[in-house]
Amino acid sequence: MLENNISTVNNDVKTLVKDAQALFTAATALTGEKAEELRGRGMRALDSALAKAQDVQAKAVESSKQVAATTDVYVKENPWRSIAVAAGVGLLVGVIIGRK
Repeated sequence: MLENNISTVNNDVKTLVKDAQALFTAATALTGEKAEELRGRGMRALDSALAKAQDVQAKAVESSKQVAATTDVYVKENPWRSIAVAAGVGLLVGVIIGRK
């Protein structure tokens, strides 16, 4: 679910940045009031992209904290199972590295 949100926001941010770049490019060819209007729209688009990126970052941090807390509780409740899983993963990584 978080990955879909990140992907969607990533695409939105890319689109907003491209739109802002197009507005700034168009504004360089113009002067006066029209150029100022395009620059303002470009700045608003960039501000919107930044706000969306910060929102996703905050959600990712919160989600990571929840996962870490859940993992901590699991490890405390199942220490031997956690050790066995860690040993299995270590063995698997060792086998993979050993093949190269």
